[in-house]
Amino acid sequence: MGKVAFIFPGQASQYSGMGRELAEKYSAARAIFDEADKALGFPISKICFEGTEEELKSTALTQPAILTVSVAAMWVLSEKRIGADFVAGHSLGEYSALVAAGSLKFADAVRLVHKRGTYMQEAVPAGQGAMAAILGLSPAVVADACKRAAEGGVCTAANLNSPDQTVISGDAAAVKRAIEIASQSGAKRAVLLPVSAPFHSSLMMPAQERLEKDLRATTFADPHVPVVTNVDADTIKKGDEAREALIRQVTMPVRWEESMRMLLDEGVNTFIEVGPGRVLTGIMRQIERSVTTLNVEDEKSLQATVDRITAAKSDAA
Repeated sequence: MGKVAFIFPGQASQYSGMGRELAEKYSAARAIFDEADKALGFPISKICFEGTEEELKSTALTQPAILTVSVAAMWVLSEKRIGADFVAGHSLGEYSALVAAGSLKFADAVRLVHKRGTYMQEAVPAGQGAMAAILGLSPAVVADACKRAAEGGVCTAANLNSPDQTVISGDAAAVKRAIEIASQSGAKRAVLLPVSAPFHSSLMMPAQERLEKDLRATTFADPHVPVVTNVDADTIKKGDEAREALIRQVTMPVRWEESMRMLLDEGVNTFIEVGPGRVLTGIMRQIERSVTTLNVEDEKSLQATVDRITAAKSDAA
């Protein structure tokens, strides 16, 4: 078989009940939830298992919740002797990827993303920033729509997800204008996203400056698996590079399509989405349909993934 990449989801993958089944069935997963509760000083496990949609939409809670579920799922996979040749994570997911690669301790990561979420929420007053997904237009056409819509404000590409999907971010009024321009330019869909802040735009600079202090005070080991970073769409092999990438990531776009194409060029033909939801699996289908995409978020998806990987290994042998 070819190479395997673990890819870790970011915000908007959350749902109530996520991770509960894995925590009930596997002590390795349960231990991660317990560690998260202890590190944060409040029961994030309860928010994952029973939280309301409103609670789970709060950025300061969403981020540690998704990270915890992702790392719990990753530990169960590693107990099943399934590992990765490369790791990558979408935005917040990059923290999960660094934990998987041994660069960042889980307790440090969960505290960092709780702060990251808090800082992001506080960077821009509620209602002043927005994000929108534009489907069916090339990144270049979307960039032009953003430029025309800005009118002195901020409007920029935040997530370059696939040839067909770009998420934009900035001042609420400018983002709304960009939606109209994109619709007139022939977008299949252009919709506002239910997020509480304009992530990956220059409006996040106050959050970046606050988070940088915390990141500089945190120890990063050299990863034992190559990590593909969002900001450069390239692999890093040093802990210091991981830290710098996370600092820049707050205000810079997520270059997801380029990151995935880089992994394809490296010979990856199996992508396992580790954590809640199947957002990245869907994006992968827009980038390259010929690869194997699997996911692990509950018992059923875990078993299906283990069976597929085991079968592929025995075929290769």
